[in-house]
Amino acid sequence: MRRDTLFRMASLTKPVTAAAVMILVEECRLRLDDPVETWLPELANRRVLARIDAPLDDTVPARRSITVRDLLTLTFGFGLVPAPPDTYPIQVAIRERGVVGDGTANWPTVGPDEWIKQLGALPLMYQPGERWQYHVGSDVLGVLVARVAGRPFGEFLRERLFEPLGMVDTGFHVPADRMHRLPTSYAHDPETGELRTWDEAVGGKYSRPPVFEAGGDGLVSTVDDYHAFHRMLLNKGSHGGERVLSRASVELMTTDHLTPEQKVEKDQFSDLFGRHGGYGFGMAVRTHRRDLASVGQFGWDGGLGTTAYADPAERLIGILLTQTAMDSADTPRLHQDFWTTVYQTLDD
Repeated sequence: MRRDTLFRMASLTKPVTAAAVMILVEECRLRLDDPVETWLPELANRRVLARIDAPLDDTVPARRSITVRDLLTLTFGFGLVPAPPDTYPIQVAIRERGVVGDGTANWPTVGPDEWIKQLGALPLMYQPGERWQYHVGSDVLGVLVARVAGRPFGEFLRERLFEPLGMVDTGFHVPADRMHRLPTSYAHDPETGELRTWDEAVGGKYSRPPVFEAGGDGLVSTVDDYHAFHRMLLNKGSHGGERVLSRASVELMTTDHLTPEQKVEKDQFSDLFGRHGGYGFGMAVRTHRRDLASVGQFGWDGGLGTTAYADPAERLIGILLTQTAMDSADTPRLHQDFWTTVYQTLDD
């Protein structure tokens, strides 16, 4: 590892995507409670499964349209299902259409227009705004940003976030002249538990531009680049003399927006939010103190072994980047020990 080592950031992409959306909100090109069907007609006139285990044709009409806010809070009615693969018909349809990655799976192999078309062909699992479901809303936001901005999602991120913040190594793939800085990515064999190579650098998943720039888990970055992004959030929208968001937007992003009813996905929500309690726009927000971190801490974790949070009360940012997937107890325990170590060093 070196200071400029490149890492597959996985779901640490989500807060960046949320920030891009808020730039468009501040420009009044998007409104938080506007229906997204204006820009994403594929998501108009939604049908909703009568129940999660229902056949795909057993549906009822959506009670309202999907809004930008629903996507930012991952409550638009569609996401990862906390059940073994193919338990329900909707899971089979998701797999067959290839519309959902999970941070350690391949991204969709079609472009954003075809991807959103395939997503729109499936019913929602829940009514818009009914409950929190992980991941897919952030991918939809990437498509939304591209359509509203009139240019590719990655290009918008580069011009409006990465260049102003000096994030020179962040993007959706690694150019050939930087490939030597990208390490191998590892995961555990689901049957034996042994560590195995998941993604080589040369010729791997990140060695060429993707056909789908995934707003949920697609970015590659460095510790200094991602630190600049979190410094911006901790400084309420500015870093290095550059302001990319207003104080009000950052405060809104880092506030818990979920109701108790939206957190009823017990298995999934408890696993992901046992230490946090809430979710803002694209990231977790700590609403209670169960370990050493302060209430108000915000950030997220990535399924390929990354974690990054900021703590306004302590004026603290912590970033730990590995490339060992969070598919066993080892990496989550490492993350917990890292945060314990960070906080126990604090001294008034």
